[in-house]
Amino acid sequence: MRITPEALEDEFSLTTAATRLDFLSRRDGGDTTLNTVRDHDDDHWGALLENAETRLDVHESLELLALGEVVARKAHDSRLIGIRAALRGGATWDDVAGALGVSPQEAWDTYTEAVSALDADAAAFALDLAGARPGR
Repeated sequence: MRITPEALEDEFSLTTAATRLDFLSRRDGGDTTLNTVRDHDDDHWGALLENAETRLDVHESLELLALGEVVARKAHDSRLIGIRAALRGGATWDDVAGALGVSPQEAWDTYTEAVSALDADAAAFALDLAGARPGR
């Protein structure tokens, strides 16, 4: 099996993908040394403790990369749901912008761009909910 975001996207929910991503990222010790030569014999019980560092194998490393992309995509897709819910609840574009860490104009642009992927009826309702683009 080739490890790609598309292959993992259907297999993992956002929660499961984030949990697995967190698990894999914590397992890697971050060591950048390749082909380390050790001066002592690793064929003894104490070597297990000395070599307690953890490294991801290639398969796990590729899974970590692909899961990062899956989480980013799924989180990105949830923005439309979150913005619509906030607007329906009475949030202003200033409120939404604050939650996204952008300006109100950028928040509105992000929302209307996401709405363009909806069917015509849903898009019309979503655009009506958005109102006019906030001024500067």
